[in-house]
Amino acid sequence: MKKLSTSKLVPILSIVLTLAFVLTPVALAQFQTPSPGGTGLPGDDRVSTFVLRIINIALAIAGLIAVLFLIIGGFRYITSAGNEETAEQAKKIITNAIIGIVVIILAFVIVRVISNALVSGQV
Repeated sequence: MKKLSTSKLVPILSIVLTLAFVLTPVALAQFQTPSPGGTGLPGDDRVSTFVLRIINIALAIAGLIAVLFLIIGGFRYITSAGNEETAEQAKKIITNAIIGIVVIILAFVIVRVISNALVSGQV
């Protein structure tokens, strides 16, 4: 199994971090509701709401990274050009990315169910 060299890791990491920084304001803007005063600040200032926002943003970023790995694995599989070792590595990347997406979706559902149960008062 080949190790990923730092010369290949740095561009990938920089792209992922750039996407995370670019998409974070978009993700935060989705959760903000304007207050009646028209200031544009979030109307609900409870700690639980803030924690749920952070968890949802983290899950969204993790989902984006998992989809990015799925795309990278597909690209590597298509460009393997009959090389069995490269094709197997690409299949492993695709399999792990799909497992990651399933885990992220399940984590999102669990967080949503628990938060709804706590908000409605039914535990």
